[in-house]
Amino acid sequence: MSDISAESVTLPHRALPLANWADCYTVTIFDPEAKALDLARAMFERAPRWIALLLALRNSIVVLFGLKSAELGVADGETVGAFPVVSAREDQVVLGFDDRHLNFRIVLDVTPAGAQARKLAVTTLVERHNLFGRIYIFLITPFHKLIVRTMLARMA
Repeated sequence: MSDISAESVTLPHRALPLANWADCYTVTIFDPEAKALDLARAMFERAPRWIALLLALRNSIVVLFGLKSAELGVADGETVGAFPVVSAREDQVVLGFDDRHLNFRIVLDVTPAGAQARKLAVTTLVERHNLFGRIYIFLITPFHKLIVRTMLARMA
């Protein structure tokens, strides 16, 4: 995963102005025609089985605390996996939803990186509403980082 790099995120961010937690990872995609929504679909369709198992475990636990479930799957129009499309352009797609404990957005930005490549940046933004939202993000952050980096490495 050496071609994955972490980048800083400036808050506030247009996709979630009240976000109080964020991270961003980038990778170079060697597809000069790559579009954000297509890359989002490919990223979530290619998730390894262990990620699906972790999400199933997460879903069985968080439902007890009133959080929405998240399941990776194939995109169908207005969703990518279980994530609603908030907005989409050729160079950016914003996924996410609002929940009682936190709101989150996944922003995929695609920018030129030479004649035959694109840079794919995946930014995760979270607006934590309460103590449970803060504890939840604290607990899942190591898994989140591993999952995002793994999925981006598979895209390269």
